[in-house]
Amino acid sequence: MDRRKERTVAALLRAAEEVFRERSADDVTVEELAERAGVAVGSIYNHFGSKAGLQAAVVEHALQADRDFMDRAYAAGTTPLERIYAAAEEYLAFYLAYPDYFRMLAFPNSPGQYQAGQELADRLARSVDEQNKRLVAALRQGIEAGELREVDPEEVATVLWAAWNGIISLGWRPDRLRHDEAQLRQLLRVATDVVGDGLLVGDQQSSSGR
Repeated sequence: MDRRKERTVAALLRAAEEVFRERSADDVTVEELAERAGVAVGSIYNHFGSKAGLQAAVVEHALQADRDFMDRAYAAGTTPLERIYAAAEEYLAFYLAYPDYFRMLAFPNSPGQYQAGQELADRLARSVDEQNKRLVAALRQGIEAGELREVDPEEVATVLWAAWNGIISLGWRPDRLRHDEAQLRQLLRVATDVVGDGLLVGDQQSSSGR
């Protein structure tokens, strides 16, 4: 892709993220999107095929960014519990790099957030489910290795995911309850400690070093 095309695509993606965050795609025209991006209307059709194609591209861009961060968390060579802590760190890193993408995945179609149709909302949900399955796999591996207690890994993964979402959402509160990056990181560590240390078997809790 040449630089001019890259700039056009990037401008359209930014414009679409902004507009679709405020209103549903049905209420937005291609002319408005093109004007917001500062490009010709034909650019939408040339690069994305349609307005729906542009909206789908925004979602796919968000999902790929999330995968890139989480791939680092689940890299080989670490223990199951270390991968869980890394997942919390990378989830925060994903939010800090792409706050709108994080909100799109964590709180789709909530007021003031990205507005997706049902098909794209389902696509977002499937992606979240895919990432949670990686968390489940790490928990299951720890249980099978005898490092973690016998628990329902799917329930624990859901608890962690929900806790992480709630903590990170404190980063965009408009009032005095808003937390900065350092505070969010500390709270994520505490929340993961509560679950992680509670899962450890035997004397591993006292020697975990966290």
